[in-house]
Amino acid sequence: MTPSQEVDTATVPDLDPEKYDQPESNPLDELPGEVEMSLFEHLEELRQRIFYALIAVAIGVIGCFIAVKPIVQLLEVPAQGVKFLQLAPGEYFFVSLKVAGYSGLLVASPFVLYQIIQFVLPGLTRRERRLLAPIVLGSSVLFAAGLTFAYYLLIPAALKFFISYGADVVEQLWSIDKYFEFVLLLLFSTGLAFQIPVIQLLLGALGIVSSETMLSGWRYVTLGAVILGAVLTPSVDPLTQTLLAGAVLGLYFGGIGLVKLVGK
Repeated sequence: MTPSQEVDTATVPDLDPEKYDQPESNPLDELPGEVEMSLFEHLEELRQRIFYALIAVAIGVIGCFIAVKPIVQLLEVPAQGVKFLQLAPGEYFFVSLKVAGYSGLLVASPFVLYQIIQFVLPGLTRRERRLLAPIVLGSSVLFAAGLTFAYYLLIPAALKFFISYGADVVEQLWSIDKYFEFVLLLLFSTGLAFQIPVIQLLLGALGIVSSETMLSGWRYVTLGAVILGAVLTPSVDPLTQTLLAGAVLGLYFGGIGLVKLVGK
């Protein structure tokens, strides 16, 4: 090879295709502290988490059953002095178990949620972990807001309608089992309905649905809110259904505002 044909290899770019085909990794998409676990180890950890959660729920139920009388009296307040009857032997006892079960689950829910988070946390990227705290906090606050809304607005409105309707015809003596079935179902269904903004924020943050898409489907959401209000409320009075449907719509449009606020 002549001197004119010599090539300075230092000036030739590296054309290795493997270096150019690999995209730059985003640190937010990495798994911090990733630990390899076998399927058996995953199942064993899941079993332990479920066991701890069940123990916490059992302790909560037992504790609430011991103090069930004040809880029952608190839930009787919206009935506005209506007298309750025990129509079958042991009816109040089974009502007490039902109230203790719901209350114990509510009391133990923070520990149960902690166990769920600890199980799924190793499989979350940094980006997903950033969403975890706002979602957990927002979900907890909204569930408590749903319980409060149902206790102070929905339940009294529904009971007032039933008490006033036919008050001059029938005497208000209610089955305690039917009453608590009505109250507990309305409380927890309203708490679950209040999770709508959290779901919207999660979908928006993950880029699944944008705020414009959510807003464009407002007609279907309005129809769905009316149907949801009719399904979730155990009563058939239009006032309760309207209140719940209105709350669902308000939460939905508030959720759109949150998604828009985070730039999605």
